[in-house]
Amino acid sequence: MKILAVIPARYASTRLPGKPLISIAGKPMIERVWERVRRTSLVSRVIVATDDERIAKAVKSFGGEAVLTRADHRSGTERVAEVAVAHPDAEILANVQGDLPLIEPAAIEAAIEAVRGDEDVRVGTLAVPITNPAEIMDPNVVKTVLDFDGNALYFSRAPIPWVRDRGSPVHAKHLKHLGLYVFRREALLEFATFPQGDLERIEQLEQLRWLENGYRIRVAETEYKSVEVDTPEDVKRVEQLLAGGAAAR
Repeated sequence: MKILAVIPARYASTRLPGKPLISIAGKPMIERVWERVRRTSLVSRVIVATDDERIAKAVKSFGGEAVLTRADHRSGTERVAEVAVAHPDAEILANVQGDLPLIEPAAIEAAIEAVRGDEDVRVGTLAVPITNPAEIMDPNVVKTVLDFDGNALYFSRAPIPWVRDRGSPVHAKHLKHLGLYVFRREALLEFATFPQGDLERIEQLEQLRWLENGYRIRVAETEYKSVEVDTPEDVKRVEQLLAGGAAAR
C-alpha cells in the first residue's frame, strides 16, 4: 500500500506571515517538519505543497521535494487533494501541517494505522490529553470529544466538554486536537467537492466540513505532544524545547 505524506505550506499567514520559512534554531520551520515526516517508516514519499516560489526554493535547497499548487485553496486539505490528483497510485495520503516542527514520527504512524488498519475508516487524525488547564480555555487550542468507538463527535475552539457541575464525581477528559490527517484517496478527493458549512466558517476549522457532510473521523489518541506554531511566542517555546533536548530527536 503506497502512502504519500504531503505538507501543505502557505506563505500568507494572518498571524505569522511567511510562517514556513521562519527560522527555528537555525533551520526554516518547513525543514524541521519535513525531517520528522521523513523518519516515518510507513510513508513512501514526502512532498511539500505550496503556493509560493520562495517556499518551494527553500525546500529544494535542503533536498526536499516541493510542488506548486493553486493559490485559491480554502484549506490545507484542498491543497493535499490537488497533489493526490497527480499521484493516482497513492492509496492513503497523510496531511501533516507545516506548523508542527516537533511532531513525532510515531504519532504520524499512529494516525496512519488508524486508517490502514480498518477498511471502514476513511479519515483519521490525532489527539493528545490536555494536561495544562490553561489550554482548555485557550481558543488557539482546538479541542475534540469522542464517541465510544473513538470517532470525533465535534471539534471546537471552545472548552469541550464543558464541566457544568464542578462537584461531579465524573472526571472530564479534555483532548487537544493535533493538526494531522490521514485519508483514503477517494475520501480526500471527495472533500474538495464539498461546500463549506456554517460550522466550519464559524469555528474556522476545516475538519468540521467532514462532520457536516456525514463523515466519521477516527481519532487516534497519543501521548506525544507537539507545539503548533502560530505566534512568535510559539517559536520561542519550540526553540527552548530544542535547546533543552526535549523532542530534539
